Amino acid sequence: MKKVIFIASTGGHLNELLQLENCFNNYDYTLITEKTKSNINLKNKFPGRVKYLTPGTYTTKKAKIVYPFKFIKNSITSFWYFIRIRPDVIVTTGTHTAVPMCYIAHWFRKKVIFIETFANSNSPTKSGKMIYPISSHFIIQWESMKEFYPNAIYGGWIY
Repeated sequence: MKKVIFIASTGGHLNELLQLENCFNNYDYTLITEKTKSNINLKNKFPGRVKYLTPGTYTTKKAKIVYPFKFIKNSITSFWYFIRIRPDVIVTTGTHTAVPMCYIAHWFRKKVIFIETFANSNSPTKSGKMIYPISSHFIIQWESMKEFYPNAIYGGWIY
């Protein structure tokens, strides 16, 4: 059975990723997201399948100073998870939390499936631009995004 890591930042990106829940049990899967009050109960819903990273917001001035350190910590933790889990595939809806894991998977020649967020129909995300060149499959939810990602697969809405 293929090992798959499903990874996303908390909030809307995680909500989109959880729309794929019906296919989780087709794989030996692990769900990775940021550890926040809003998703700490995922451990109850998916027992033994959830791993957490440090929340990494960068929307305030203070956070912009701390964020690089959190990003480095999460990159190291992602590498640790990758080595322990040894996935065949990474599936993500983004954002910054998923970028290190995708690059680690790429370096180890594993598949990276990126689903660009539903929230953007007219402009690419930063994580999308970073992962597009290394992704095995890059899926968009709006046909208009072909302008930015010409080799992407239009998959329609995830909802």
